[in-house]
Amino acid sequence: MHDHFDQLEPRRRNRRPPLPADLPPRVVAEGKSGHQSPDIDLGTPPGGPGSTDESPYSSYDVAAHGPAPVPDWLVTSFSARDTRLGVIKSGKEADVALLERAVPGGPGCLLAVKTFRDAHHRMFHRDATYQEGRRVRRSRETRAMAARTGFGRELLAGKWASAEFTALATLWDAGARVPYPVQLIGSELMMEFIGDPDGTAAPRLAAVQASTAEFTELWHDLVGTLDVLAQCGLTHGDLSPYNVLVDDTRCVLIDLPQVVDLVANPSGSDFLHRDCHNIAEFFARRGVLAADASTLALRLSGLALP
Repeated sequence: MHDHFDQLEPRRRNRRPPLPADLPPRVVAEGKSGHQSPDIDLGTPPGGPGSTDESPYSSYDVAAHGPAPVPDWLVTSFSARDTRLGVIKSGKEADVALLERAVPGGPGCLLAVKTFRDAHHRMFHRDATYQEGRRVRRSRETRAMAARTGFGRELLAGKWASAEFTALATLWDAGARVPYPVQLIGSELMMEFIGDPDGTAAPRLAAVQASTAEFTELWHDLVGTLDVLAQCGLTHGDLSPYNVLVDDTRCVLIDLPQVVDLVANPSGSDFLHRDCHNIAEFFARRGVLAADASTLALRLSGLALP
């Protein structure tokens, strides 16, 4: 942990040189305990040493793009190749994989690829409550999603991906600490990888070991991002120490497909108070005196409502 928050630029850390031929990236998964361990056998990735197959070209040209200006670390060349390096996290609603996008012999970057579950897997708990205030124009699609038909569940997967992409774009533009949303195709969302150049993911807040003074700094840093959400009329909807990464001693908010509109959703206030309770309780247990759920909820409500 460090004290120089204002001297760091985590959004620019994702640039990486081409991987040496004899040094495969280290891919890890982090569970709720904070334990990190190898999650896959990398073997010989497509396009890697000893492989006769080339990785596919970047799909950036056929995808919906994140907000401009594009960060300088992101490789946008149409001649770049996308090499999947393995799974970072497998969840009930989506899987997250690590991908290297690189120009052969040139620059590259690491991306996190989040793929939402298809029609044969269950979706979010209480998803109807989260989606209050959101609208689908075509009544056929609305009926299909309500009935949870196969077509409807596929639509929901794409809708959750689109909701997270839109939320990340809005919050990135507003200055919140969230991963940059790189692109969206159907139910697949690519975003900035938060972690080290070797593919080691940044730890979740729940796994961080720190002093009370350091947790106090993290608290104020996170509240700054929650302020931005509230000013955009939003709350996370499922905030916990497992949905916050700590990168260069800064908090990065992740997992935003269920983001809640505080004005349009009649349950918005309930979600806001639950978010505040969950995160304030975590910090209070670590001795942060400023971590009070009621005070935080009042602050955020005041920023969100005219």
